[in-house]
Amino acid sequence: MIYISKFRSNDLNPSKGKQIEFNKGVVDKFFNFTESEHFVDFECHSILNTNLKEDIHVEFKLSPSRGDYKIYQNNDGSKDLKDFFLETLHLENDKNLDDYFAIKKEAPTKYILYYVPKDLVFSNFFSIASGDQILFTPEESEESEETKQVISESHQTIYYGAPGTGKSHTIKKILGEYEGCPEDKIVPKENIFRTTFHPDSDYSTFVGAYKPTMKKQYRYEGKVKASYYEDDDLAGAKKGDPIIEKAIEYSFIPQAFLNAYIRAYQTKENVYLIIEEINRGNCAQIFGDLFQLLDRDAKGVSEYPIKADADLKVFLEEELGEDNPGIKDGELCLPSNLYIYATMNTSDQSLFPIDSAFKRRWDWKYVPIAKGNDNGVELNWMIEVGDNKYDWWTFVKTINKHVFETTNSEDKQLGFFFCKAKDNIICADTFVCKVVFYLWNDVFKDFGFDNSIFADKADGTNPKLSFDKFYMANGKVNDEKTEMFLANLGMVPLFDSNDKIDIFLDEEGNTKETVDKDFSKYSINGVGTLSKGKVVQQAVEKYANEHPDMNADQIVDQWMGLKVNIPNFIESEATYEGRVSRSKDSRVREKSKSVTLPNGDIIYVSNQYNTIRIEDLISKVNATDWGIKIEKV
Repeated sequence: MIYISKFRSNDLNPSKGKQIEFNKGVVDKFFNFTESEHFVDFECHSILNTNLKEDIHVEFKLSPSRGDYKIYQNNDGSKDLKDFFLETLHLENDKNLDDYFAIKKEAPTKYILYYVPKDLVFSNFFSIASGDQILFTPEESEESEETKQVISESHQTIYYGAPGTGKSHTIKKILGEYEGCPEDKIVPKENIFRTTFHPDSDYSTFVGAYKPTMKKQYRYEGKVKASYYEDDDLAGAKKGDPIIEKAIEYSFIPQAFLNAYIRAYQTKENVYLIIEEINRGNCAQIFGDLFQLLDRDAKGVSEYPIKADADLKVFLEEELGEDNPGIKDGELCLPSNLYIYATMNTSDQSLFPIDSAFKRRWDWKYVPIAKGNDNGVELNWMIEVGDNKYDWWTFVKTINKHVFETTNSEDKQLGFFFCKAKDNIICADTFVCKVVFYLWNDVFKDFGFDNSIFADKADGTNPKLSFDKFYMANGKVNDEKTEMFLANLGMVPLFDSNDKIDIFLDEEGNTKETVDKDFSKYSINGVGTLSKGKVVQQAVEKYANEHPDMNADQIVDQWMGLKVNIPNFIESEATYEGRVSRSKDSRVREKSKSVTLPNGDIIYVSNQYNTIRIEDLISKVNATDWGIKIEKV
């Protein structure tokens, strides 16, 4: 059994004498003490130097007033446990309070103690104590999992996975950049530095360099040359004002890496450098000789410092001071409180290969495709196309199956956050321009679109859903083709938003639902799974697109000729707006949908149908020679 504890604030405080405190509950459970006094032998090691060994005999005493145990100074004058940390290991109270010590029980009075830096407590330590159980103090048990998560983070980590899996979001959670994050878990903004790699990124844009800057120079008597305006100037200067001249000066301008580096040496707090899209830049060129600094020791400090060039040395000495460890002896060295996190989309074709030497200096963490959540609450996003809504997560799982079957790779699959929803809705325009375009251009294009999901069953001439078919002549998304694409995937719309649902409990307490209207779906010429309102709207759109020379009044007259008993069935824009302006119904605009004709005219079509009215309308449309056949799916 292993006991791991974080140093308490007073454990290494020299003013507090020799004692180290232990919680009574921990002592009773781990050490199995039964008396108020107990003698224990410790064999002390450091995980950083397992050859180091000191045998220390200690005495535990129970403090009645505080209810905890303290290890007191030995009466025989031998070295105490606190001496091991302060004198042998040279730990400093103000720098090492985040570190841990671990105790392994060998016998009732015999224990092995390890000093464990915070970065290794949950990784390398297991190699020494493999197979043993971890025991945390009761007062730390609630935060132990979170502490474990945080301190297990490497100083250099690349988060990789399919686009939209939440790689950047994962980093933001580590930094506390989310709503509702406890204040003590939020990393101050001044300790976070971000950059994005791209093909033009280089050492100067990542680290810094001398750059020309335009600065104003004021001419005063005795400085340069007494030069003053003699008369009022058109530029706004007045007589007697000093002449202002603009001149180019060269200044060293630090970039993301250097700003983070300086900040890390200016504070004891953790500092984070975030690199987005790390594989889109030439990493070897961007990092340059900084590459060597990525080799870090167990504490997170660079094992091999490098000499700073003359310009960088001068700049850092001005910012930090000549004796600062960040530039002492003219050398650069990454401190233990500087963390570098990066993201990488596996679907992106890297313009520059990342060599294995660079890769092995990072920890790599795969971010899998999973349903999105917001602080533990699942997100139920929907795709909205016309009047229909489709479950986004179902779509993601379905399309990823097709992507894998087509490409034999997971790299091109979509993550839950591939596109953003607004109020849990992904609108049709966003869905087509981001999702469908990505699938068309970056996934299936290279495989000849043999997959049936891009089949156009309504077009006998061109049976493929080419990307241009997803848009109408006026630039708006073609809902019919978009829903055809979803139908090809086997996607079924969720219930209509216009259908009223009543929820009640039955006699057994189970939830039941009743609906005012049925959920029947319809197709046009064998294509689609459309609601009652949507099928009428798309039928009118289809008719209008096949008769581009007809204006709004002509379209309205033609459909009104069907003589259906449906209030405000189809109206011109003028008729619709006049009716709406007179209506006292607050929801009147929701009861009709607009249709834009090829000539730009707008008509409005009702979406209010009961079973009798829709069946009457369908029978009359199917009886025409318009080439439109509506059937129940």
